[in-house]
Amino acid sequence: MDSVDIQHIFSITSQAEFEELALRIFQFQFDFNAVYQSYCQHLNKTPANVSNVTEIPFLPISFFKTHQVVSSQKKPEAIFESSGTTSNTTSRHFVTELDIYQQSFRKGFASIYGAISDYCILALLPSYLEREGSSLVYMVNDLISQSKHPKSGFYLNNLKVLQETLLILETQKTKTLLIGVSFALLDLAEQFPMPLEHTIIMETGGMKGRRKELIREELHSILKKAFGISKIHSEYGMTELLSQGYSQGEGLFKCPPWMKIITRDTEDPLTLQAYGKTGGVNVIDLANIYSCAFIATQDLGKTFPDGTFEVLGRFDHSDVRGCNLMAL
Repeated sequence: MDSVDIQHIFSITSQAEFEELALRIFQFQFDFNAVYQSYCQHLNKTPANVSNVTEIPFLPISFFKTHQVVSSQKKPEAIFESSGTTSNTTSRHFVTELDIYQQSFRKGFASIYGAISDYCILALLPSYLEREGSSLVYMVNDLISQSKHPKSGFYLNNLKVLQETLLILETQKTKTLLIGVSFALLDLAEQFPMPLEHTIIMETGGMKGRRKELIREELHSILKKAFGISKIHSEYGMTELLSQGYSQGEGLFKCPPWMKIITRDTEDPLTLQAYGKTGGVNVIDLANIYSCAFIATQDLGKTFPDGTFEVLGRFDHSDVRGCNLMAL
């Protein structure tokens, strides 16, 4: 796919355009991604007999643990690795062009929240900072630099300094985004509760074995009470994707125009689920052009006619890792 096609991904304006591009990327990945091609052939699904987006096969996300899922001969510019326990194999995402990832998360963020430069961005991501190869740390680091605010930055375990920074920003009425992993936000809520009027709190999910897993409503309730706010925002992303969904409250996520969530029947993974019914989460991420744009995750969720979706937990026996949302 040439540079014109890459820009086309980020300028989609209609469902018809999305579907036309999805079919073209399916053809491209079938031709150049040996792992995906083999999987599609096992299902007897090829560009010759797939004419609708609903017929495109979704590669199980577990393939990223066992195979190099790439649609390019180029040497990858980065390899992102999922978080995982020592007993689990981690997923690896070979990213051919970091510029595509940057475009995706910058434009994706702006499509929901407006200009990054309008915010001071504070990141509370200790478990991610403690290891190499986190796509979330890469994204947030870039957003911090794009914000250009002198107080934007990462916080590891220095919660007292974070509290002092938040209070200064509140006094200055600065538009602030605090993005954090769930267990660290709970630590902040317990140790330094404070009213936040000009701050968005965004959780990325995950207790990372540091705390008991909570359902989303319980987590959000604790955070809302501690910080005197009415809504907690959420980010839905994962190592294997190059795009993110965002929730501005109530657990309802929106995707940028080049990303779409479809649910599958939990008993029959090749059958798609109707709106409003719980199913396995399938992701179409057209930015993932040099990897695989069609991924069947281990999350459970619901989709709605307006394009929003909800994440309800994970399939039983799935390994809990990455930007996973709370267990059922």
